[in-house]
Amino acid sequence: MRTVSGVGRVAALAAVVIGVALVAIVLFGGGGGYTVTATFINAGQLVNGNNVVVAGVPAGSVEKIQITDDGRARITFTVEDRYAPLRRGTRATIKQASLSGIANRYIELSMPPGERENQAEIEDGGEIGADETSTAVDLDQLFNTLDEDTRRALQDFFKGSAQQYAASSEEANAGLRYLPPALATSRRLFEELNRDTVVLERFLVDSSRLVTAVAERSDDLTNLITNLDTTTAAIGSEKAALAEAIGRFPGFMRRANTTFVNLRATLDDLDPLVTASRPVARKLDPFLDELRPLARDAKPTVRDLSEILRTRGADNDLVDLTRSIAPLADIAVDSAERNGEEREGAFQETARATRDSAPIIGFGRPYTPELFGWFDDFSTPGVYDALGGLLRFQVVISAFSQQGDLPVPIPLLDRAELFAQIADTGEVRRCPGGAEAPAPDGSNVLSEEEQERLGCEESHRAVDQ
Repeated sequence: MRTVSGVGRVAALAAVVIGVALVAIVLFGGGGGYTVTATFINAGQLVNGNNVVVAGVPAGSVEKIQITDDGRARITFTVEDRYAPLRRGTRATIKQASLSGIANRYIELSMPPGERENQAEIEDGGEIGADETSTAVDLDQLFNTLDEDTRRALQDFFKGSAQQYAASSEEANAGLRYLPPALATSRRLFEELNRDTVVLERFLVDSSRLVTAVAERSDDLTNLITNLDTTTAAIGSEKAALAEAIGRFPGFMRRANTTFVNLRATLDDLDPLVTASRPVARKLDPFLDELRPLARDAKPTVRDLSEILRTRGADNDLVDLTRSIAPLADIAVDSAERNGEEREGAFQETARATRDSAPIIGFGRPYTPELFGWFDDFSTPGVYDALGGLLRFQVVISAFSQQGDLPVPIPLLDRAELFAQIADTGEVRRCPGGAEAPAPDGSNVLSEEEQERLGCEESHRAVDQ
């Protein structure tokens, strides 16, 4: 029989010790890497070695579970390098993979929204506070919060549900086949919502502000609903009239359609007018600019005038004043016997007098410059000299004649010789105003009947144009 030497035994023993040490290092060693400690209300049946996942992908494992002095669970877990380091705001939630066992728990990490480069890091060995962790709630804990009557009612609900589906299980199974697509669609919906969390947060914040603003005006909202209820009730009480209106509405719409069609043609006819008005509209723009301050300043006047016209009460506004002067209206408009004669109203008499005075006013029109000159301190306005524009003749006589280096007085003509010289011109029958040029509108040119009555001739006007 072969014997083993002492050296061989020592070498074999050393190999066994080294192997056990390597296994211990692999199984129980810290192994370095990035670790984080999170504080939970309770461990939720976590055990060492449970997974740590990010968006459903394994990202680490639970390394150590401790109980704090205040009875909370302090759990240390590792995170793979591709997710390390975690950012401040990361949330940790204990979840369960299924209901088939009590040790199938895991920690899910939810990353904070935004760019990683702009977020603070959680250093290696750092902590996630209890305010950023959530613990899974077992059904037993939920049921333990219910009293006996509620639990009995819940049992009856499940029994009733079983009886409900007893006769329609096949239809229920057929409907449940559509549940996975609905869940998948819901999953895609929530993925889209999570894709832009900043916009979602802004939407939720704005919605919160809207709801808060509405809540602050709850009294107004209540009054609105109350008034709307009153309005709806009033409309409902007039069902017959409402039905009649609805019955007439189709005919009204047909007539309105015809009106709109005709209006379209009218608008086409108005296009040339609008086109022709454009130059005038441009010229009106400066006028309207100057009119705007006038309209603004006239607001108080118009407001006061409105009060004068519409002030409530008896005999205190212009309308009541107009009603109180009925005799004046009779004198102004109605025909009646006055002073022993049948006379028309004052307005009709005034209108006839104005028409009859038109020739007199027209005859006096050439004398307008002299009239205003009289008003202006007996002077002569315009281009007239002291002789004015009414004389039938005009004489200009130089009192001196130049003989050599000295002016020599010329003896005045006697009156007969002077008028004889004027008569030689043939312009002795000028009409009133004949010393001025005829107006472009012919307003200072007398008619043939007027010339015959005054014994003047238009052809003797001193100025042709």
